[in-house]
Amino acid sequence: MRKIYVLWMSFALTFPILAFADTTQSTSQPAATPTAPKSNFKFSGYIDGSYNYLVRSNLFTSGTFDRVYDLEPNGFTLQQAAVTLSNQPTQGFGGLFNVILGRDANTTSAYGWNPYFGSQTLAIDPLQAYLQYAVGALTVIGGKYVTLAGDEVVDPTQDTNFSRSILFGYAEPTTHMGIRGTYAVNDKLNVIAGVNNGWDSIRDISRRKTIELSTTYTPNSLFSLAATLLSGGQRATDRTATGSESIRNLIDIIATLNATDNLTFIANYDYANQTLSTLPSGNVAEAVWQGLAGYVSYKFNDKWQTSVRGEIFSDRNGYRTGVIQSWKELTLSLGYMPIKNLELRAETRHDFSNVSSFVNSNSIGTNNNQQSYALEAFYKFA
Repeated sequence: MRKIYVLWMSFALTFPILAFADTTQSTSQPAATPTAPKSNFKFSGYIDGSYNYLVRSNLFTSGTFDRVYDLEPNGFTLQQAAVTLSNQPTQGFGGLFNVILGRDANTTSAYGWNPYFGSQTLAIDPLQAYLQYAVGALTVIGGKYVTLAGDEVVDPTQDTNFSRSILFGYAEPTTHMGIRGTYAVNDKLNVIAGVNNGWDSIRDISRRKTIELSTTYTPNSLFSLAATLLSGGQRATDRTATGSESIRNLIDIIATLNATDNLTFIANYDYANQTLSTLPSGNVAEAVWQGLAGYVSYKFNDKWQTSVRGEIFSDRNGYRTGVIQSWKELTLSLGYMPIKNLELRAETRHDFSNVSSFVNSNSIGTNNNQQSYALEAFYKFA
């Protein structure tokens, strides 16, 4: 564990060197040129904290968490304190290192990495760490990076709600380890292809690699369409390196409509299957899951904004949640920025299932719905 940690930290320390080299190259100009040295090195981050209240417990009857990051039943949480160091020139070598500290790191950590400091509420995770080379319209990265699937991301400053969607936590991966190439066909079309170690794993858990193919088409400022396909080897039981090997496939589609400068509509659909999966019954068989999420976001002005999210998720074999169920949720968020880079959010969310899958707060009995209320504050810095 210590050797791995030292390796990650050593990797991070290469970025100031890369930045210095970039600055040195920029200064090698004729003396008569008054242009100031330019560096691509960037340092940024954020601190994200919350108060969360769940009417039920945070568990399904299967023992699986019924939320992604908003796991605190009644209390305050340091969700994430994140730092990103990057040097990503449009041409040549570069890289990025992104580490997060807090409770969310317990969830984001890939198989093969131990995030704990001896506490279930405080952990560290090198979310992304990769080298990059750009030449012409092609950019290639190699290392650990976030997935292409899904509209929502780990970084809370890029989402419109406090809680993460069902699709984010139960239909899609979070990170991959491998190599990925992005080719800008033109200013409207991007094509991406990669080879990875599967879903959320830094270990080679299967001889069958996962292939990722993705394309994003943005014909104008009003509309964009993104489609991602993931297909490759996975164990019948997640986060293990033994047992039956199978093929897991995911199709992810995201459509975005910017109706006005202030009003945005987004639809995200996922369909996935796995040929061999260890089901709640103990049998190993095919599992299928799919879901649809819809978002409406409106920005009143520079300080106030709101977002509504609705979802439906089918876990017809119980493989993703441990319960055979149809799970729905509706979330309403209100955001306020009193000063630049500081945002406060209030959220109310209601989840409901076609079966009594939510464990009550006293751990006695179950219910078919879950209600939550949350307050969030995050500050960005650069």
